[in-house]
Order: sequence, then structure tokens, then C-alpha cells
Amino acid sequence: MSLIDKIKADPKLKKLVLWMLMPKNQARPRLWVKWFVNPLKHHKGKGSLIRRRTRIDVLPFNNFYLGNDSTIEDFSTINNGVGDVFIGDRTRIGLSCTLIGPVRIGNDIMFAQNIVASGLNHGYQDVTIPISLQPVETKQIIIEDNVWIGANSVITAGVTIGKQSIVAAGSVVTKSVPAYSIVGGNPAKLLKFYNFESKSWEKPTK
Repeated sequence: MSLIDKIKADPKLKKLVLWMLMPKNQARPRLWVKWFVNPLKHHKGKGSLIRRRTRIDVLPFNNFYLGNDSTIEDFSTINNGVGDVFIGDRTRIGLSCTLIGPVRIGNDIMFAQNIVASGLNHGYQDVTIPISLQPVETKQIIIEDNVWIGANSVITAGVTIGKQSIVAAGSVVTKSVPAYSIVGGNPAKLLKFYNFESKSWEKPTK
């Protein structure tokens, strides 16, 4: 059994380790973790940039990977507390975006402003316990290469957005999006798809 498995198997030890890594009732790591542990554990690619006014709430028990020549803009929050966060090459995470793992983002992605992509859902089934104290559920979000996501969109847990697709501004994406598609609305619906025979973007037939 590995050290991590031993910690997970012992509730008291797990509670102690979590307290050492982050303050009680907080999602962000302690400064010693941020300064001395995370630089050794996590990957920041060549030419990538994390702006100064971001919250990089990443902890060593899950992965955080930022590819080459990618940027995370100011006022964004990245959190890997319940799942890995992977960001590929030449990808821009725009102003005030929130990424909560497990999230896997490909190469050449454009996130506009105020986008939320969260692979986390809070449990709520037991009405005798506050929702904040119930177990969480996670489903990975996958955003394939060359995707453009418009401002103020929400990507929910378990969704895959296919290659070369567009999510219109203000959309709430609750179902997976096929490659080479344009979706929009709340909940997001298919607006157009790329027809490789006609080499044009077309509206779906009703």
C-alpha cells in the first residue's frame, strides 16, 4: 500500500494531512505548500504565463498541468482539490474564469471571460445533513482541441466538447457537444454543424 493510500484509508491521518495542507474550511493551500511543494509537483510549460491576480488553488494530492505558451488571465481561479486540471498548449484562459477539476482542456483553446467549468457537484440526497457536509461527486470535463467558448458560459460536470466546436456566449452546456459544432442557449442546443461535403456551416434540419 502506498503512502497516499495509507493516508486515505485512515480518517484521522487524512484529516491531519488536509489540515497541514490547507486551513480549515478553505479551498486554497497554505503558503508553504504554494511556495515549496507546488513548484516541485506541478508542471508549468515553457512560455506559459499565469497572471499575478489569479487564484491557483492547487494541492499536491492531485495534478495541475499547464502546457507550453498558454496563459491564465487575471482574476481566474484554478482548483484541483477534487480532481486533476490539465491545460494544453497555446490555450488562453480569459479574465475571471473558474476551473474546478477534474477538467482536461486541449490545445489551442480560447476561453473568453467569466466562464465556469466545474467537474464537481455537491451531494444533496440526505436532507438531515447540510449540503456543504455531504460527499461530492465528480465527472471529468473534456474540452478537445481548437474550441472557442464564449463569455459567461457554464460547462457542467461530465460534458465533452468536441474538436473545433464553438459555445456561444451565455450558454449552459449540460450535454456533450459533437466535434465541428456550434451550440448555444440554456440549456445549450445545436445551432450549426460543419458539413464536410459542402464545406460549409449548416443549420440542423428539424
